[in-house]
Amino acid sequence: MKANLLEAPDKPLVWKEVENPTLAPGEVLIKIKAAALNRRDYWITIGKYAGLKYPAILGSDGAGVVTEIGEGVESTWLNKEVIINPSNNWGEHEEFQSTNFKILGLPDDGTFAEYVKTRAEYLYNKPTYLSWEQAAALPLAGLTAYRALFIKGKAQKGDTVLISGVGSGTGAFALQWAVAAGCRVFVTSGKGEKIEMARQLGALAGVNYKAQDWAEELKHLAGGFDVIIDSALGEGFAKFPDLCNPGARIVFFGGTAGDVPAINGRKIFWKQLQLLGTTMGTSTDFKNMLDFMTQHQIVPVIDEVFALADAANAVEKMGKSLQFGKIVLRA
Repeated sequence: MKANLLEAPDKPLVWKEVENPTLAPGEVLIKIKAAALNRRDYWITIGKYAGLKYPAILGSDGAGVVTEIGEGVESTWLNKEVIINPSNNWGEHEEFQSTNFKILGLPDDGTFAEYVKTRAEYLYNKPTYLSWEQAAALPLAGLTAYRALFIKGKAQKGDTVLISGVGSGTGAFALQWAVAAGCRVFVTSGKGEKIEMARQLGALAGVNYKAQDWAEELKHLAGGFDVIIDSALGEGFAKFPDLCNPGARIVFFGGTAGDVPAINGRKIFWKQLQLLGTTMGTSTDFKNMLDFMTQHQIVPVIDEVFALADAANAVEKMGKSLQFGKIVLRA
């Protein structure tokens, strides 16, 4: 088969012939119809991610057709249209992942290839109302945002929610989930056009976080927040406690802008705030996410579609943070 191979950091992905995956018991082979990028893929290509190995086939998100099944797999999976849960080996605790937890696309070969293998337990029927590209856009970012908003953030109808950095895949999903749940949603972005796109998806308003008074403007617009979803950290994170209503939850799952800055802890304990970290999600979270999006007929936001063989250019675009929503590869 052909795959996009990362042979060394800071080198572009190369579309080339590689060995076909060999199935172990319990595994299935999927012919990829579409795959999608995550920020994780970009960090791996520049050598800034834990557990790096080369050569590697990246890609955590994918949708396709099951073409082969291993020993012990139910025959009903054969020829099924599926999406893949990339959150593997979560473990027995719903609250946190096990030491064996891993994400598809490193260390195991991922979806930026003509074929990918995974265990049958990570397969889910592709939602019939979604295209291949839309289905492929969902898994990693959708799951991360769903757990952050509903499991950790405990968002519910009527809550006022802030999505910080709405242009990312996770930010766009968090916005869609929160709007569908009946929340009052506000956003931040470094680009005015992304704020306008968010308004078209149901955000009530947004501010540019590059403005000197962005936090004061948000306070004026929203009054205060019950849930804040963030994937950047950095200096701006220190202003979140001021924006919170008493009892609010601040949930974060990334650090693209730096680390947690110095924060006035008195505001956190006096307002009974919670700072909550999260990563990916459980199989139960994944199933509930699919049920939720199907119930509300939510369609993932796709920024641009590239050919599967053109993954190198797709990664280059992601590195510039120009997208709103997901960048997808079509086979």
